[in-house]
Amino acid sequence: MDDITWPEAMIFLGVIVLVIFLVGASMATYIDLRKARLDAEQEAQLRQLVGRYEQLAENTLDAQQRTAADVAELRTRAAAIEQILRTVE
Repeated sequence: MDDITWPEAMIFLGVIVLVIFLVGASMATYIDLRKARLDAEQEAQLRQLVGRYEQLAENTLDAQQRTAADVAELRTRAAAIEQILRTVE
């Protein structure tokens, strides 16, 4: 076996440090990309939820308006019936 000189050992250690750094940087980048993807997915789900809420609110408003119109019609009919009953007495 040949003896390893100091310059060779330093180059070898430098390469190992560089490889470790590149692996760490790659992992950090992967984690950041994954986090960004998850955030985008959550944002899309939130937008979908808001859309469903807005549609539900619109449908509820329509139902309330129809109910109010029906109640007004019933009041008108009740008043007409009361008027008829008063004239019969």
